[in-house]
Amino acid sequence: MGMGAAVRELWGRVTGVDAAGQGERKTAVAPLGGVPYLTPYVGSGFGAGFGTGGTRMASVPKPTAMNLRRFAETPVARRAINVIKDRIACMDWRIELKPDAVVSEDAAARARALRVALEAPNASDSFRTLIEQVLEDVLVGGFGAVEVETTGDAASPVRLYPVDGATIEIAWDWAGDPAVARYAQRSNKPGAAGAIPLLDDELMYVRLNPRTHTPFGLGKLEVAFDTVAHFLEAHRYAGRLASNSVVQYAVWMAERTPEQHERLIRWWQDEVEGTGRVPVLSSPEKPEVLRFGGGTDADLRLAWQEFLLRMIANAFDLPPMVLGLQHDVNRSTASEMADEAFQQAVVPVAKLLADHITRDVILKRLGWNDLRFVWSDLESRDEMAEVDIQTKLLAAGVLTVDEVRAMRGLGVVVASGL
Repeated sequence: MGMGAAVRELWGRVTGVDAAGQGERKTAVAPLGGVPYLTPYVGSGFGAGFGTGGTRMASVPKPTAMNLRRFAETPVARRAINVIKDRIACMDWRIELKPDAVVSEDAAARARALRVALEAPNASDSFRTLIEQVLEDVLVGGFGAVEVETTGDAASPVRLYPVDGATIEIAWDWAGDPAVARYAQRSNKPGAAGAIPLLDDELMYVRLNPRTHTPFGLGKLEVAFDTVAHFLEAHRYAGRLASNSVVQYAVWMAERTPEQHERLIRWWQDEVEGTGRVPVLSSPEKPEVLRFGGGTDADLRLAWQEFLLRMIANAFDLPPMVLGLQHDVNRSTASEMADEAFQQAVVPVAKLLADHITRDVILKRLGWNDLRFVWSDLESRDEMAEVDIQTKLLAAGVLTVDEVRAMRGLGVVVASGL
C-alpha cells in the first residue's frame, strides 16, 4: 500500500470521510429533475448505448417554443430583438492571446487558421449569419446552440453549425464525464432514432439567465411573454375600434310611434347622412344622444398600451425610447439612454457569447488555452475619449507603449476580422 493510500485510509478511520473522493461533487445538478418548472421527458433515453456502460441518462426537454417564435415575429418584439442582435452581429471581433498566456511559436498561425474557420463556419453560413441565428434563439428562449466539429485541417480546424435550441434536450443528471452524452437533439423520428446524442464538447449551448432549479436558460422574450400577449390584444382591440364603421352613439326620442320612427330614419338617410347638411329638428322634446363610449383617444386604451411597451422594454433591458416612446425624451437624455441600451442590453449578451466561443470552441473542442475571442467594439464606444485617457496614462507613466498597443489590439493581437 502506497503512502498516499495509507494516509487516506487513516483519515477515513478517524473522520469517517472517504478521502479518496475529495474534490468530487456530492450535490445533484437538478435533484428534482426540473420539477415543478419542468417535466422530465419520459423515455427519451438518448444516452442509451452512448457512454460508459451504455447507461441511459434522464433528459429534460425545453418547453415548446412555438408561441415564443410567433411572438418574436410581431413588430414590437422584433424591434427589441433586432436592437440587440443586429448591434452585436455588426461588431468587429478578433482572436488574441490571453493576458497570462505564454506566447508559443505557432500561436499566430493557429489564430489565423481559427479566424478563417470562424469567417466561414460552414458551407452555407458566414460568421454574421451564424451569430444572428444563435442570438435569435438566445433572446427568444435562452437556448442558443451551435454544433462544434473538428476537421483535422490545420488551415481551418473547426466547423460550426447552428442548431435549433428548442430541439435540444439536456441530461440533468450529467456528472461531468466527457465520454457521456450531455445533450441530445430531438427529431420527429420514432424511438431511439429520434434523439441525436451530443457530448459536452460537441455542442456550444448558450444559456441566458442560468438558474439552479432548471438546466435551461431564460430568454428575454420569455420574460415578456404575457406582456406581449396583452399588448397584442390591446392593439387588436384598438384597431377594431378605430376601423369600426358603426358610430359610438345613438339618438333617443321618447314617445314616438313606429311610423314616426321609420319616417325619421328615412329622412336622416335621405337628407342628412353623407350630405354635410346641418340637420334641423322640431319636436316638443329635444332628442337625447346616448353615447356608448367617451369618444376620445381614451377608448383606444393608448395609456395601457404605452405601459405594456414600457414593460416589454424592461424585459429586454432597453429604455422605452428604443421601442418608440419618445414623448419624454430630449436631446440631453437621448444620448444617455442610447448608452444605457448599449451597456445594459448589448454588452452582457455579447460578452456571454464571447465567453462561450472561447470556452466551448477554442478551449474545449480545440484544446487551445492561450487564445480567446474578443469583441473589439466593447472596449470603447467613444474613440476620442479612449485615446485621451490612454494618452494621459502614458504621460503619467501608468502604462507603457506596449500595454497601450495591447489594449488597442496592435501588440498581442494576432488575428482579427469582421
